[in-house]
Amino acid sequence: MASADTELPGAVLFACSFNAVRSPMAAALARYLLAGRVYVESAGVRAGELDPLAVEALDEVGIDMSGHRPHTFEDLSDSSFDLIISLSPEAHHKAVDMTRTNSLTAEYWPTLDPTVSEGSREQRLQAYRQVRDQLIARIKRRFPAIPMAAL
Repeated sequence: MASADTELPGAVLFACSFNAVRSPMAAALARYLLAGRVYVESAGVRAGELDPLAVEALDEVGIDMSGHRPHTFEDLSDSSFDLIISLSPEAHHKAVDMTRTNSLTAEYWPTLDPTVSEGSREQRLQAYRQVRDQLIARIKRRFPAIPMAAL
């Protein structure tokens, strides 16, 4: 019987529009959950500014992503990914384009952009928590080598 690690890709790229909320959250969560067994990176179609509510939502589960600096696909020093998981339609178009010239798999995980949420600070933070929790669940489903009790 093959070990669960054989089901893991060697390198995963999470991508969204600005690399400021969804993709850095997903990358930080995957790095934590996969504990160094997979190279994980994130990128955006364009570079934005790291969102402090995204940082706070991950801080709540013990993950520090405050050092993240948003960057684009073109800024990546290595483009040899086995899997690109795009979290926005714009990023998915870019990922599909990359499959034409690289041997990789592109998956689309439609993920709400929490920056469009309105209301009080607490109500907006709740939208980021929902995205965080959805990403945790999706990462655990996608990568069966992760212990279900993690996070």
